[in-house]
Amino acid sequence: MGPAGCRGSRRRLPTPPSPPTPPFFHPGLKRNPCWVERFNVQFLGSVEVPYHQGNGILCAAMQKIATTRKLTVHLRPPASCDLEITLQGIKLILTVNEFSRDEEFERCSHFFQMKNISFCGCHPRNSCYFGFITKHPVLSRFACHVFVSQESMRHVAECVGRAFQEYYQEHLEYACPTEDIYLE
Repeated sequence: MGPAGCRGSRRRLPTPPSPPTPPFFHPGLKRNPCWVERFNVQFLGSVEVPYHQGNGILCAAMQKIATTRKLTVHLRPPASCDLEITLQGIKLILTVNEFSRDEEFERCSHFFQMKNISFCGCHPRNSCYFGFITKHPVLSRFACHVFVSQESMRHVAECVGRAFQEYYQEHLEYACPTEDIYLE
């Protein structure tokens, strides 16, 4: 049995290393307001959705867009695009190449403010699909924007999640300061 009895040895086992922190995110430290993270992906499309959040809503929108795209993929392949994620929001920069003979590609961009983004995530069974839900800035309508990549898009979802967290933390600090106020 030994000196430790039936509980094993007294030797301390090394603790497993914590997962590496991405170089652009350090808990407790604020990012530079000019911080930008870019991802090159393919844009599948957007569809109106009934609610502003939920994995079920996201998956249903992905399924609807993927089904529609399967019918037209040979006529119109998915557009290549860059997603630029900042603390202010997500910029979608599409490369428009409608079978143009020109060497130059037209670029089209859309910007979604962080305050209008309500949900994002990857498909639970296929992480190559990523989507986010936005609220119309004026109307009570919601849309889901869906993207695909050859690789997992979990890092995109995590990046948007961290930007979202930091944006709202900063917004709360401004809207609801935690300084003590004494009334006499």
